[in-house]
Amino acid sequence: MTFQFKIQIKNITRPPVWRRVLIADSVTFEHFHQVIQTAFGWEDYHLFEFSAKGFGSSEVIGIIDEEFDDLFEGTTKLDASQTKLSEIFELAGQKYTYIYDFGDDWAHQITLEDILSDTLLRPELLAGKGACPPEDCGGVWGYAELKEILSDRKHPEYKEMKQWLGLKPKQDWDPNFLDLKLHQMAVRLC
Repeated sequence: MTFQFKIQIKNITRPPVWRRVLIADSVTFEHFHQVIQTAFGWEDYHLFEFSAKGFGSSEVIGIIDEEFDDLFEGTTKLDASQTKLSEIFELAGQKYTYIYDFGDDWAHQITLEDILSDTLLRPELLAGKGACPPEDCGGVWGYAELKEILSDRKHPEYKEMKQWLGLKPKQDWDPNFLDLKLHQMAVRLC
């Protein structure tokens, strides 16, 4: 079986940031994490977890880390390297949350759009919209501020933010830009 998911970063608009992927139902959540990272263009610098409701869920799926997991007593943690998508997702329309970077708290809404009968050997990125926010920019609010600064060449922090992003003098940050073909090729390698 193959799952078709739409994954959208919550609370980002103008433009929204989302990706649509196909992935085998038999892959683990750890592999799904890698596909999401690649589809969005994240750099996999931070911890992640999957859960039904986001932070505060009684059951989460993530990397087992005894030292870190002690901080979350009362939460059941399933091992992302052992838990398969088919163990959680059962019906089209089902929603789940993926959180990346517990400091910036990038919450992604995962929606199972369709269950296809064919078997997929490699994940596929079908579509998407919006540039992935830069790592460590301060979450949804920091990203909104960054976009505002970069839209005004006279803003006192404009040059500093361009330099922080590693942009060349004539290069601009375009929150609408998504090199879909580049991301599609990368996802196929996951």
